[in-house]
Amino acid sequence: MLEKLFQLKAHGTTVRTEILAGVTTFLTMAYIIFVNPMMMADAGIDPGAAFVATCLAAALGSLIMGAWANYPIALAPGMGLNAFFSYTVVGSMGYSWQVALGAVFISGFLFFLLSIFRIREWVINSIPMPLRSAIAAGIGLFLALIALKSAGIVVDHPATLVGAGDMTQPAPLLAALGFVVIVALAYRQVTGAVMIGILLITGLSLLFGFTQADGIVSAPPSLAPTFMELDLRGALDVGLVSVIFAFLFVDLFDTSGTLIGVAQKAGLVDENGKLPRLGRALMADSTATMAGSLMGTSTTTSYVESAAGTAVGGRTGLTACVVAALFLLSLFLSPLAGAVPAFATAPALFFVAVLMTSGLVQVNWEDLTEAAPVVVTALVMPLTFSIANGIALGFITWTAIKLLSGRWRDLNASLYVLSALFIVKLGFFS
Repeated sequence: MLEKLFQLKAHGTTVRTEILAGVTTFLTMAYIIFVNPMMMADAGIDPGAAFVATCLAAALGSLIMGAWANYPIALAPGMGLNAFFSYTVVGSMGYSWQVALGAVFISGFLFFLLSIFRIREWVINSIPMPLRSAIAAGIGLFLALIALKSAGIVVDHPATLVGAGDMTQPAPLLAALGFVVIVALAYRQVTGAVMIGILLITGLSLLFGFTQADGIVSAPPSLAPTFMELDLRGALDVGLVSVIFAFLFVDLFDTSGTLIGVAQKAGLVDENGKLPRLGRALMADSTATMAGSLMGTSTTTSYVESAAGTAVGGRTGLTACVVAALFLLSLFLSPLAGAVPAFATAPALFFVAVLMTSGLVQVNWEDLTEAAPVVVTALVMPLTFSIANGIALGFITWTAIKLLSGRWRDLNASLYVLSALFIVKLGFFS
């Protein structure tokens, strides 16, 4: 049955190899079951329900990706967009988490339509690569600021907006230790480096009495507080257009980049360098996003950590199905998730930020018409606490500078249209 469903022999793999790959991938991304509920709780969502929603969305997305698209790529609520959900849409803009979930559902539905009608290639190809790198880097810096704040390393200051916290307190010290450990383990290519870092700092916190634990294993919490609680009507507010676009835009490029990158490293592309069944893979992602919003979590997306599984031989969807099974088993670890303090997940956030900002190396810094919009995009996100603002001002700056510099041939119709829409949004609906 497994051979017929996943074509193991054709891909030169075995059941044992696929299981090992699935366990490896899970260990590299399992930190999300601790980090995401904490972020969702900051938006007012019940942390127990958010924990269950995180595990179920990851399991469902990975299962669809594995069983239907037959790719060794796992899914879970995405880093960056969960921060945007909690700290910008709910925290800064003042929308309820129910409305924010409605916006996530609509973005997932639009993503689904783009996948069905194959408009995705036109959208992806119309956005300049430097802007894509800038958006990823901006999200990374956004996560870095949240991490530093959660660790107590950066605090608010009435005169300078931000300042340094008390570095002698346990939270900053333990967070710094966690970050150093994660980076060192990742450099040594230790599987599950991020997970180990989180559990190490949590263990030290429990040992010294900074936090308390009610056990490790228990029955899963109730999903009732968030299940089907999204507000679709509220999400249709005109002020949320840029928010929906941000959810859609980031998920589209994040997913496409992950799929193509992991598939190329695993040798799963065809002779023309294209990815077979790309439509199925993207529909798996969008379906998981819609399902996740119905259960109570932010955008679900493909994880680049899947490359860890392909590195040990994962080549088929059986790898992703193993990840799905492990996320379902994780439902019984809610007491452990509840014992993880914010300063234990902060190092994980900062490590992800390091990985996301690395894309800036692809920018041509000698060309000011590219470098300036990239810097605007990357810095506006953390400094305004909004991914949507960073994307909007990045597009506007890119188009305006190219026009005034006489480089209008570098622009296309979609850039003009999107820039105009963002100007209207910022001028009349901000």
